[in-house]
Amino acid sequence: MVPSRREVMVGAVALGLGAAAVGGAAPAAAQADQQADQQAEVDGQRSSRAGHWVGTWQTAPSGTAAGTEQGLPNHSIRNLVHTSVGGAQARIRLSNALGTAPVLMGRVTLARAARGDAADAVPGSMRAVTFGGAESITIPVGAQVVSDPVDLAVPENADLLVTLFTPAPSGPVTFHDVAVQTSFLAPTGDHAAEESGAAFTQPTTHWHYLTGVDVRGGSATAAVVALGDSITDGNTSTPGANRRWPDRLAARLAAQPGPTRLGVLNAGISSNRLLSNTWNPNALSRLDRDVFAAPGARTVIVLLGINDIGGQPQHREPEPITAALRQVATQVRSRGLRVIGGTLTPFGGSSNYTGELEGVRAAVNEFIRTGGAFDAVVDFDAALRDNAGDPRRLRPEYDSGDHLHPNDAGFQIMAEAVDLRQL
Repeated sequence: MVPSRREVMVGAVALGLGAAAVGGAAPAAAQADQQADQQAEVDGQRSSRAGHWVGTWQTAPSGTAAGTEQGLPNHSIRNLVHTSVGGAQARIRLSNALGTAPVLMGRVTLARAARGDAADAVPGSMRAVTFGGAESITIPVGAQVVSDPVDLAVPENADLLVTLFTPAPSGPVTFHDVAVQTSFLAPTGDHAAEESGAAFTQPTTHWHYLTGVDVRGGSATAAVVALGDSITDGNTSTPGANRRWPDRLAARLAAQPGPTRLGVLNAGISSNRLLSNTWNPNALSRLDRDVFAAPGARTVIVLLGINDIGGQPQHREPEPITAALRQVATQVRSRGLRVIGGTLTPFGGSSNYTGELEGVRAAVNEFIRTGGAFDAVVDFDAALRDNAGDPRRLRPEYDSGDHLHPNDAGFQIMAEAVDLRQL
C-alpha cells in the first residue's frame, strides 16, 4: 500500500512461445541501500519464474521519422538497446502508435549484441521472434503488438539487438527521436537473421518501431518508470554510454547486494510538456501508453514542467502546472502505483531564462515538496544547484554547457539523489 507519510528523498550527495536459433557511498547512503536490498529480498518471493513479465528496457514513441512517408520498404532495421535487468526469456513490444497506415513486419529477430557500438550479434545468440507462432505480423494504425516469449538468456546491464525487416511500403515510421544511441539500417533486403552486421551500413540515432523489451525467469519482480522530458531522455549524455539518469539508477540498483529486483524503464521524451503538445504528445495524454502499460510497473518518478515554464508558449503562472502534476499523481495512484515527484532543476543562464520564470519554477518546486500530491519527493533541484555560487543555476561541474541540461556527472548525481527505499 502507498504510505500516507511523504518523505523527501536525499541521496548520498546532498543530497527479456519458444524461439528457434537461426544463425564509494557515504554511510547514510550505504544504510539506505542495505535497507532497500532487504525490502527487495521480500519482494523477491514473488518469483518472475512463475510467468511475471518485467520491463528491462523501454522507450516512448515521440513522433514519426522524417523522410519516411512511405515507411522503410525493403529495409532491415537493427535497434540496439541496453537492459536494466535479466531473465531466461524475453519478449518485445513494437508500436505503430503514430503511423497512418498498417505496417508489415516480415521478420523479427532478437540477439545479444557483440558490442555496444556495432551491429554484430554474439555468435549463437540470434533467435527468431514470433507473434502467435507466425514469423510476420501486420501492426494496425495506432496499435502496439507483443511478441511470443523468446528463449534467450538476457543478462542485466547488457546490449541487445532487435532487428525488423519491413518488406513493404507503409505510412510514416513511429520512432523515438533522441536515442542517444547508435542503431543501424540495412537499406536493401532482409538481413534480420544475420549475425554479421556487415549489411547494416547506415547508422541512425533513432529507435524505429521498437518500444520495449521484457524479461521473465530472472530475479526482477517489478519496474520503476521514469516519466519526463529531455533531462530524463538524457539528450546531453554521452552517446552510446548509457549515462542518462535512469541508466545510472539501474546501475545503482544492480550494484546492491543480492539479485537485482527492479527494472528501470525510461519514458522520457525530449521537449515533452504537461500542458500542450509539441512535436510529441503531452505527458498526460500518454500515461496509458507509456506508464500504465509498462510490464511490472510499481513506481513512477515524475520530472516534468520545465518546458512548460521556459518553452513556447511560456506559462507565467504556476497553478496550471501544479494542477497538471497533481492530475498525473492522481492517475498514477488510481492504478495502484506509487508516485514520486522530482523537483524541477535549475535553468539560470539558459536561453529562455528570466527572473519571472524562475519564480514560477520556485513555486512549482514548493508545491512538489510540500503540496502532498506525491508519495515521496526526489529533490533533483537540491542535488544539482550551485549553492556555492548562484542556486538558480546548475553547478558548473554538472552543467552540459547550455545551463539547462545536466552532463554525465549531473545525471549520476540525479541517480544518487534517489532514495532506493522509496522505490
